[in-house]
Amino acid sequence: MVNIRVARAEDMPGMQACNLQNLPENYTMRYYLFYMLSCPQLSYVAEDEGKVVGYILARMEDDVPEGDEPHGHVISISVLRPYRRLGLARKLMVQSQEAMARVYKAAYVTLHVRKTNRAALALYRDTLSFGVHEIEKSYYADGEDAYVMRRSLMHLVQS
Repeated sequence: MVNIRVARAEDMPGMQACNLQNLPENYTMRYYLFYMLSCPQLSYVAEDEGKVVGYILARMEDDVPEGDEPHGHVISISVLRPYRRLGLARKLMVQSQEAMARVYKAAYVTLHVRKTNRAALALYRDTLSFGVHEIEKSYYADGEDAYVMRRSLMHLVQS
């Protein structure tokens, strides 16, 4: 049975393995550690019999412009192929967003997604109610544009 829980330092190799298998954007262990220590309540793993099969790495934005509200950002999310279509990505996203709202009073959450990533776009837009906020040209190392997507968390902050 797959369990969702807060990520711990010992999960980093499993998180990195998920990332390397599924995503073209890869991170060093230092990167994972920095965000897990900075906002420990926001990153989660999905584990099956002790093996990390999915994760979400998230943070609160530090440099909030004058007049803007506190908000979170999903850095990376990945689920191993055999575990897809089980609702794990949705559960990971919901857990992280609820923590953003509860712990940090985040008004909204953002993420970047490749314009060509249809599966992720469907999850974010259709299942999780994100909307396209803007397009960031040549955001990815290969030059592909990214949608900057955004979802309000005010309904969670107020409850």
